[in-house]
Amino acid sequence: MQYTYEFEVFKANGWFIARPFDMDGATQGKDIKEISLMAAEWLRTDIEHRLMHDYVIPEATYGNQPKECGVIMIVSIEAGKETIQSVSASEAARMLGVTPARVTHLIRDGQLEAFRDGNRTWVFLASVMARINKPVRVGRPRKQKVD
Repeated sequence: MQYTYEFEVFKANGWFIARPFDMDGATQGKDIKEISLMAAEWLRTDIEHRLMHDYVIPEATYGNQPKECGVIMIVSIEAGKETIQSVSASEAARMLGVTPARVTHLIRDGQLEAFRDGNRTWVFLASVMARINKPVRVGRPRKQKVD
């Protein structure tokens, strides 16, 4: 589905800032080209996050007036659950070297981010990669020596 929103682009502290009118948040870039790319990526990430968690997607408004003496930029992206970089729960288990039951527990405990689409569970690829890149240490923590 296509999502189109107005952003205000203005300069602050040497950066170009892009702030959407209909959502909280903002992004920054060093020049107009970079801020255009960053605004599109910010919007895609926000929309996909809302889709993953069944959050409300705000209605876009148009004809907004700048609040920071900036200019209006239109940002449009194609997004849907099918565009979210994700793997099946069984693929996540294989990647992490754990059982599918362990993946279910990691999702339940908030250690992996996942969403359901129909009767399948999909795990956000970035959360799997974060866990691979920063493995959790097993066992009891060492006692701190007291001087």
